[in-house]
Formats: sequence, C-alpha cells, structure tokens
Amino acid sequence: MKRLAPGVWRLKELPLPTVNVYLAGDLLIDAGRTWDRRRIFAELDGVEISAVALTHVHPDHQGCAKAICEARGVPLACHADDVDAMEGRRSVGSGAALIPRIYDRIWTGPPRKVDRILNDGDEVGEFRVIHAPGHAQGEVIFFRDSDRVAICGDVVRNMSFLTGLPGIRQPPDEMTYDPPLNRRSIQKLAALEPSLILPGHGPAITDMAAFGRFVAALPVD
Repeated sequence: MKRLAPGVWRLKELPLPTVNVYLAGDLLIDAGRTWDRRRIFAELDGVEISAVALTHVHPDHQGCAKAICEARGVPLACHADDVDAMEGRRSVGSGAALIPRIYDRIWTGPPRKVDRILNDGDEVGEFRVIHAPGHAQGEVIFFRDSDRVAICGDVVRNMSFLTGLPGIRQPPDEMTYDPPLNRRSIQKLAALEPSLILPGHGPAITDMAAFGRFVAALPVD
C-alpha cells in the first residue's frame, strides 16, 4: 500500500493506479472490479477492516464488495440513491449508451444487501459524507474536515484513459448519467477547499492551483 495522508493508504495496482481502492483507518473505500479480487485480498492480508463504503455503485467500484464483505464479515455502505443498484434491482451502469451497457454486462460484481444506507452529512469513520451526484446517482465524496482530505470517487479523475498519463479531467460523458449535474458536484468539491484529492482513477491530486484552474475552465451549464 502507498500512504497518501495520515491514516489513508491506496492499495497497490501495477503498473499504474488505474482503479483505486483506499484504506482509511479500518474503512475500505471502494472495491474495484471483479478481477481485482486477488490484489485486494493480498493487500488486505493481515489488515483489519470494519466496513466497506462505496463512493458509488459502478462496476469498477463495487466489483469485489460482496466477496470482501462476506470473507471478512463486515457491513457494506453506500448512498441511498445507489442502494437499488447494489442490491440488483436496477442496472449498475450509467444509462443506455453502448459502452456502459457492455461494462455493466462483463464487469458488474454480484449484488449484495446494503447494511448501512448513507445520506448527505453522515459520518463514516473520520469522514463526512457529501452527496455529489452526476456521474452516478449515489456518488459521494468522503471528506475529512480535520485536514481537508477528499476521497471523491469519479467526480473527477486524474488520468487519461487513452494514454494512462496524469491529468485532471471530468468523467467521460458516455459513462455519466448527468454531466452538467456532475460539473456542479465538481464545484461542490472545489468549495470544500480540499488540501488533497484522492480520485477513483489516477494518482492523488496534490496541486490545488491546477485543480482550481481546471474548475475555472469548466463550462457554465
């Protein structure tokens, strides 16, 4: 694991941090894809966890949730607006576009009952839940007020999916059910004045001036 902030680590993924899974204290945040099981279980060997909390219920973030919760006997948490997806009552994908439907079919992990339903303002471990919909209906930011660390799921990413190179970007429109709403969630993230942003894809965002320029250049919807 790589330590990114006090009490916060990113699980190893080679060669690049492409689909991020974080350990915050004893809270596992996100659960990768179904085929990430081996690396996640290896990284967690000997590590106690108290729960799995999802930034959102998409196939690359909920893939191993059921396996981890059952193997460790821990509860699963996600936002209220993604409970139906996690429990298998609606599609995990982001709409009718072809790519999300393909990802949904081949990537989605098995459904599982949600033990704790999160809402805006709840606390999970040391983090406050901030509802930030757009990319997913139940997308949340986990924000630690003491040092302004933000674990933001796919509100923003810090990599190109084509080249793998770092760069702050919006999630792809075809993978996002409401891009204008997600841009408002990016503004919400910026308003928190984070000191460190830990995205769902790519390395940590440490240059807050660069993030500010990215936010300032967003289209006005």
